[in-house]
Amino acid sequence: MNWPATERLRLTPAPGGLALVQELLNTAPAGHPDSPDSVDLIADGALGPAQEWADLAVRSWAAETGRGDVHLALTAGDLPDLRCLRDQLRRALAADDQDGEAVRFTSAPIVVGLSGDGALSVEPEGAGARWLASAVLAEGLLAQAMGLWRRLKICRNEYCAAAFYDRSRNNSGVWHSVRGCGNAAHLRACRERRRAVG
Repeated sequence: MNWPATERLRLTPAPGGLALVQELLNTAPAGHPDSPDSVDLIADGALGPAQEWADLAVRSWAAETGRGDVHLALTAGDLPDLRCLRDQLRRALAADDQDGEAVRFTSAPIVVGLSGDGALSVEPEGAGARWLASAVLAEGLLAQAMGLWRRLKICRNEYCAAAFYDRSRNNSGVWHSVRGCGNAAHLRACRERRRAVG
């Protein structure tokens, strides 16, 4: 699969369609401001890079979920809507306080189908950002129903903030990389303790 936003951060994609949610989250700038990872892939004025990202991400999602080709055309007006969705998802996943205010997405419709054998399916509907929001929220809902949603997290290193899928046995990960972000956090805490003592 080709998940450009997630792969630029050298992360392993989440399983199944949940990788599309992770992919949207990872379009945000991450890392040091001078690094290539610090580019917002859906920034205003970046319709070309945003369309390129969406083409690859939607193609990977379709392959991962067994769907046919999906062609998504973004407009400049779609970019603020996608950033709003991304930011609300990031806040919800990063929140320590689970009593946050609920957000309703009324412009992200999904179609629930019932096949002859009784199987239910969920299909995104709309165009541009509306279709992508529909797909992302549907995948989030499906992941929640399967118990996978709680494993999608935002790295607690404020300079990183990458979206990662926690594969630890007890779902206790807080950094996307214990060696990188985890060690940096421990080092900062150690220095602060030394300053407080000295």
